[in-house]
Amino acid sequence: MNLELFIAKRIHFDRQGERVVPRPIVRIATNGVAVSLMVMLVAIGILSGFKSEVREKLIGFGSHIQISSSVSNQTYETQPLQFSEGMIDSLSKLPNIRHTQRFATQPCILKVGDVVHGCVLKGVDADYDWNFFRENLKEGNVLSQLSDSVASNGTLISKKIANLLGLHIGDKYLSYFIIDGKVRARQLVVDGIYESGFLDYDKLFIVGDIRHVLKLNGWQDDRCSGLEILTQDFEQLDASSEQVFDVVGNRYDVDGNYYLMKTIKQINPQIFSWLDLLNTNVVIILVLMTLVAGFTIVSGLLILILERTNMVGLMKAMGATDKCIEKIFFYHAFFLIGKGMLIGNILGVLVCFLLDRYHLIPLNADDYYVSYVPAHLSVVHWLAVNICTLLVAAAILQIPTKIIAKISPIKSIKFD
Repeated sequence: MNLELFIAKRIHFDRQGERVVPRPIVRIATNGVAVSLMVMLVAIGILSGFKSEVREKLIGFGSHIQISSSVSNQTYETQPLQFSEGMIDSLSKLPNIRHTQRFATQPCILKVGDVVHGCVLKGVDADYDWNFFRENLKEGNVLSQLSDSVASNGTLISKKIANLLGLHIGDKYLSYFIIDGKVRARQLVVDGIYESGFLDYDKLFIVGDIRHVLKLNGWQDDRCSGLEILTQDFEQLDASSEQVFDVVGNRYDVDGNYYLMKTIKQINPQIFSWLDLLNTNVVIILVLMTLVAGFTIVSGLLILILERTNMVGLMKAMGATDKCIEKIFFYHAFFLIGKGMLIGNILGVLVCFLLDRYHLIPLNADDYYVSYVPAHLSVVHWLAVNICTLLVAAAILQIPTKIIAKISPIKSIKFD
């Protein structure tokens, strides 16, 4: 039988004696641990959810890795590139690569009545991955019926553009393109309306058939503005980009155009730098909550030791070692910590679930790129927080238990 554990259980759970554990002290220590753990879980969940949501929006519009011409500019007027079937096949077979898709962009002006709006037509193929737009679709359908032979006039526009121009599903509208100094018009149809919450891109992109862009620019069918590459795991993006560079790096297409590869981090460096800065805020919160939990644990255990000074003196007089008594209070403290962690885990996971499921806290999407506070708490993060909390608690508990060695048996037995 573990004597120290047995005595610790009697101290913590036995309510029959004249002297029991002071309930306010137990509640303070337990609640301190619970609140601290809950705040840490919620903070990590919100950070992870926020970064994931913003990152997925960027990837939805621009993919993980993008290959375009080195002479393309920020106005989305691009030079044509040719990708051989062998190159695309080699890229598709790389580890962690989920999908490859062609695209072509062309700036345009939309006009409905007296309302004019400038945007970019992003032309896509029949094999385009519609998962992102399907998840953010508000009305109508995505352009999943694109044909390999006949150009479709159907387009997918954002809710922001639809409200600005007064467009609805099935409405026709004119788009004007300036090609080589000449204005060319196309009549397009609204097949679907999406809303990503990323206002900068919602105002910018309409999605349509790539053949419109090819025909407007006079490009051959095997040309495009570039290639988008989607990976299976964002955390492996740097490794995947190196593998893609091995295939396309320092190479030219049949027309002598250089393949320029960029990751989504390189395309949007300011936003990813901003997301990285958020880690600092969470680290500060974790440190503060750890200090709060540690202070409540230490103060609570100190009071418990003082409350049991008579017992400590009596056990020393009966031959118990300081190590034995320290283990008793160590076990006793972990009963309090365990209860606090259980409550903190329940509350933390529940708050993250409610925030993510019911969007309880709204945000201004113009400033934060999302319309609500998301919270994605992964199993890995949950385990890391709990394990670190236990390790820190175990280290902190060494401080008050060392006081036991300074307690004199003779004085403590007389202590009242």
